[in-house]
Amino acid sequence: MTKHEILKQYFGHDEFRAGQEELIDAILAGRDVLGIMPTGGGKSMCYQVPGMLMDGVTLVISPLISLMKDQVMALKNAGVGAAYVNSTLTIEQLRLVYRRIREGAYKIIYAAPERLLAEGFVAVMQEVKISLLAVDEAHCISQWGQDFRPSYLRITEFLDVLPYRPVVAAYTATATEFVREDIVRILGLRSPFTMITGFDRPNLSFDVQKPKDKTAALVKFIRSRTDKSGIVYCATRAAVDKLYEELTKRGVSAAKYHAGMEDAERAEQQEDFSYDRKTVMIATNAFGMGIDKSNISWVVHYNMPKSVEAYYQEAGRAGRDGSAAECVLYFSAGDVMTAKFLIENGNENEELSPAERQQVLEADMARLDAMTGYCKTTECLRGYILDYFGQPHGETCGNCSNCLADYIDVDITTEAQMILSCVRRVRAHLGYAVGTALIVNVLRGGKVKRVLDLGLDKVKTYGVMAKTEPMRIRSYIDFLEREGYLRVTQEYQTLVLTDRADEVLFRGETVTMPMKQEPEPAAKEPVRKAGRPVKGAAVPSDVPEELMTVLKTVRLRLAEEEKVPRYMVFSNAALEDMGRKRPHTIEEFLDVSGVGSTRAAKYGAIFLEAIAEYERNEE
Repeated sequence: MTKHEILKQYFGHDEFRAGQEELIDAILAGRDVLGIMPTGGGKSMCYQVPGMLMDGVTLVISPLISLMKDQVMALKNAGVGAAYVNSTLTIEQLRLVYRRIREGAYKIIYAAPERLLAEGFVAVMQEVKISLLAVDEAHCISQWGQDFRPSYLRITEFLDVLPYRPVVAAYTATATEFVREDIVRILGLRSPFTMITGFDRPNLSFDVQKPKDKTAALVKFIRSRTDKSGIVYCATRAAVDKLYEELTKRGVSAAKYHAGMEDAERAEQQEDFSYDRKTVMIATNAFGMGIDKSNISWVVHYNMPKSVEAYYQEAGRAGRDGSAAECVLYFSAGDVMTAKFLIENGNENEELSPAERQQVLEADMARLDAMTGYCKTTECLRGYILDYFGQPHGETCGNCSNCLADYIDVDITTEAQMILSCVRRVRAHLGYAVGTALIVNVLRGGKVKRVLDLGLDKVKTYGVMAKTEPMRIRSYIDFLEREGYLRVTQEYQTLVLTDRADEVLFRGETVTMPMKQEPEPAAKEPVRKAGRPVKGAAVPSDVPEELMTVLKTVRLRLAEEEKVPRYMVFSNAALEDMGRKRPHTIEEFLDVSGVGSTRAAKYGAIFLEAIAEYERNEE
């Protein structure tokens, strides 16, 4: 078979996505490769297709059990022999898998990095021909990356104990240039063919919100999307538990996932979400790396993540099937302190020297600063992310909350003078700088104990902004920081004036800040900008809603009969294409995106009959 025949017969696609074919060709030619592709960009196809064409087996190193289970299930459903080796297997199951590997039953085998040097696993792998070693989430091998896993360092030791070196392919979605160089060096990639397809995900919309009540905002968001699956990410386990309890109390069909749960409970919750028995997953970042669930329509970050890399990877779990999806981040000032605490108390890797740990800490803090900048910027959100990864882009994207908002320039010189003067006077009064929260309290005339104990109610700027909302004052402070009038010290997160502040305080410089224009009270028809729908507007579809309901009902019945998640039958994108093309024969059914010969033989007649019946009723 050819690579195109594999693509069509097993995966139902007529064409490769950007970068896939070049990476596959390089592997088939015997070259090591490094693929940098966005989440949902089709990295797995880049090792599955060549793996099915090469003589021996393909061994995939994957960091999380969830990916292995999902992808092995999907491969088996497509008619491909696959298995995984990880800690969930019993001794008997492990022996069976090892025996089947020796018998040549599998073309693709997934393994956790922790298993690589286990005696039994090494013995089996030395007996079979490994043609390709694929390293998924390859950024985990770099201690300078956002998700360093020491177990990934075992990959090079594992390669050394094999009878011969296979082709090595490394893939990741969120590696900066420095991390990419680390991947090549540590894995020992030999003159690798490198493909960077870009980091942009045009089907994702981005939004940063600062709600007064995050839970109320989230409930409202979820209730307007009851027919769609989504993930809510929280910064801590305690936050997950609290939010899960609150949402369940309010009638939301939610599951939860974090590392502090018992294995059985965590597996049950994940299965409820994967099989769409529950439509919302509330989780820490322990959930999702490599999750192959394609029908996730939205991701909400209840707390700000610690880095742009982490945010983009987690947000990118929405819209994996190419359908339009939403990525929303709820930001509050407390998120920065929480993230800082997690960074300072989570960097305890004993394999690093004290000097190396300090370097990692500094790199983590720099990433946190970049993430905070994303939450505060008034520029294009997509552009901010692409700038971070070094990818050129247009000035606006037309599909983020900043690009879709109407901004007007507002003179805030008076407000700036009051804020800068307050920072100056508080420091003069105390002899040291303080943080944003205390400055806001002084400006608003707060009666809080610390303000009174420090005598800050005696400074001249006490209460000068009493009628201004705290969130608005914080937005002014964020802007003054971005524009270089204020600086936040990294060690203590205190506010200090820069030389530029004197221009406003003493030399008459005016300060103009772009502000979002408040929407009109009366509801208006959504207006498109830059060829994309405005935030909150439904994405138009040329498939009748009644037909989509019919197709989804058929899919649900088949999924329940086979005890597999719905997307394992067909993704939402495949159903939309099916509804658009309305096939009447198996040949036409094979033209639907995502339909291969295996699935056509298995499901074709059932869906063709459903479409025909819908059209008869339509007449």
